[in-house]
Amino acid sequence: MKPVRNYVITKGIDTFFTDLFSTGQFVLLFFKELFIPPYEGKEIVKQCYEIGVKSLPLISMTGFITGLVFTKQSRPSLAEFGATSWLPSLVAIAIIKALAPLVTSLIAAGKVGSKIGAELGSMRVTEQIDAMEVSAINPVKFLVVSRVIATTLMIPALTLYTGLVAMLGAYLNVHTNEATSFVAFFESAFQKISFLDIFSSMTKAIVYGFTIGIVGCYQGFNATQGTEGVGKAANSSVVISMFLIFVEEILIVQITNSIRG
Repeated sequence: MKPVRNYVITKGIDTFFTDLFSTGQFVLLFFKELFIPPYEGKEIVKQCYEIGVKSLPLISMTGFITGLVFTKQSRPSLAEFGATSWLPSLVAIAIIKALAPLVTSLIAAGKVGSKIGAELGSMRVTEQIDAMEVSAINPVKFLVVSRVIATTLMIPALTLYTGLVAMLGAYLNVHTNEATSFVAFFESAFQKISFLDIFSSMTKAIVYGFTIGIVGCYQGFNATQGTEGVGKAANSSVVISMFLIFVEEILIVQITNSIRG
């Protein structure tokens, strides 16, 4: 049994590094095709619509509930110290620094990442991608570049929207309990927010958007085993994207804290 176990471990390590190398090649291929004309402008706009506009209902509901619930849960703790006046600042710091990009990206990883993985995986197993290559259409440029650009552009835009909706949810709770005016709430909320905080949040959103797009495209583009492979591609797109988002969150927070000194 011991040799078999060693074989399995060795095979697993070999598979990991092989996949890592293939992923690196795929990313390099994306950047190569990104800067070489022609550019698929119409397809990029279409994907931006699919990723951005069609995600608004879900993002709106999630953002509003996040702001409302976070404010509601934070109130009792601050009330114990008579510090409910700090609530707008606390909520703004939490939402803008962390919750807006993270919640948006996790929602997008589930909705958009799985869609990209399943869509490209279906095209791969039904040989539509092979047919595009035969027809002198560059599938990487048409399918991959357009989708990764769309996710990289739309996740930051959705993050801003999520932050706005979440702050409106927070304001509703604060106004209901303290009758705080709209202007007073937002003046207090953004008093402790710096340019570095906003820049860090947008950087996170851009990195997360690129991650969701490239992982979904890679998994779909390399799908195998028929319809079962399509399901695996969609599932892997979500799981791997979420894992990488959390890793990137830790790294970006560490870098931001180092810059802040």
